Amino acid sequence: MNQAATLRPAANAAQARSRMILHGPVLPTILKLAAPNLVVMLAQALANFLESYYVGLIGVDALAGAALVFPLVMLLMMMSGGGIGGGISSAVARALGAGQQDKADALALHAVVIGLALGLLCSVILLAGGPAIYRAMGGEGAGLAAALAYSNAIFIGAVFLWLMNCLSSVLRGSGNMLLPAAVMTGGIPMLLVLSPVLIFGVGPLPGLGIAGAGLALASYYLLATVVLLISLLRGRGGVQLSLKHPLRRALFAEILGVGAWSSLNTVFSNLCVVVSTFFVARTSMEALAGFGLGIRIEYLQIPIVFGIGTGLVAMVGMNMGAGQVARARRIAWTGALVAAAVTETVGLAAALFPEAWLGLFTSDPQAIATGAVYLRTVAPAYGFLGLGLALYFAAQGTGRMIVPMLAGVSRFVVLALGCSLMAWLYPGNIHALCAALTVALVVYAALMSLPWLGARR
Repeated sequence: MNQAATLRPAANAAQARSRMILHGPVLPTILKLAAPNLVVMLAQALANFLESYYVGLIGVDALAGAALVFPLVMLLMMMSGGGIGGGISSAVARALGAGQQDKADALALHAVVIGLALGLLCSVILLAGGPAIYRAMGGEGAGLAAALAYSNAIFIGAVFLWLMNCLSSVLRGSGNMLLPAAVMTGGIPMLLVLSPVLIFGVGPLPGLGIAGAGLALASYYLLATVVLLISLLRGRGGVQLSLKHPLRRALFAEILGVGAWSSLNTVFSNLCVVVSTFFVARTSMEALAGFGLGIRIEYLQIPIVFGIGTGLVAMVGMNMGAGQVARARRIAWTGALVAAAVTETVGLAAALFPEAWLGLFTSDPQAIATGAVYLRTVAPAYGFLGLGLALYFAAQGTGRMIVPMLAGVSRFVVLALGCSLMAWLYPGNIHALCAALTVALVVYAALMSLPWLGARR
């Protein structure tokens, strides 16, 4: 059987996905595209949950260290998957929507080059600058030592994290959500076994403590990268990676024109967590540990919306490429309302039963009390977070990122000023700090809605 015959089923599947995205019913199509991503995000949430459980067994200092590192891990995940990755998916989707298969294939190679370059850059920065970064965030003593051990183990494999998400984004831009979901979910069982083995040791293998948790994550990124790379080289996902395409400035610009702005927006989103962590760390390491556990539920909303949002990037992008602007707007609002409903449900559950989550990881009373304050105050506003993030992904599909960028900056400014004011008026009051976080979420959702309320563009 020749190569053309071998690739024909993949090409037919890609054409069927494009027809569904351009002409199928909106809500069922969103849910169909979101389902594989939600499965992988839930699997990764389970892995995150178990890792937090294992780290909690080490002690409060380990939890505090993980709380310092976690915003940076999520920053890289969001930049590579939702920032630059969003630019990759948007460019691929618009190319396919316009019927330009060769351009979509060329964009895959440019995505790999970008992933390699940014992954190596992030690894160098975080390995060299880790001590200064975590001290600036309030880390000290045993908590700082745990943060450095965890950070160095994870970020030595930062290039694989970037490549994993860039390769996945190429596939998602074609509407192929199933393949990256299968690859990333398939690595979770390995992670769930490898993490406790490296943390606590087994037989003659000594335990590495919190560094073992970081090395397990780096191994997961490597495995997923290898499998995705092989799949794209074989052209099984609707887009084929090949070295035959020359590198072109215009294609880099098309990806980075969306991805760079999206990544900057992601930086401001994570700076919101860094700023709030800074103020909480000024109270005690126990309070920081509890706040870190509480805010992990907020971070878990991001993968949930990501599962919906990656479908929105592909759907909005293809429809914009095909000139179907009104349908693109209907897709954006439908996806945003679904995301808001899901995240609000999770938020209300967390607010009503905070100890059910926090008690799984620690028995320290101050840590539980701080985490409960965060969840009771901020979690009921998670619906605004879901709405704003979903519309952000939809905006990536259009290739227009000015308003999303302004919304992200505004959220950061409101939060930073609000936390500073609350810390001055009510020193050490966690309730006041959490109120500032809530207001910032509402402002973000309101501003993200603006581009989708006007007349047809």
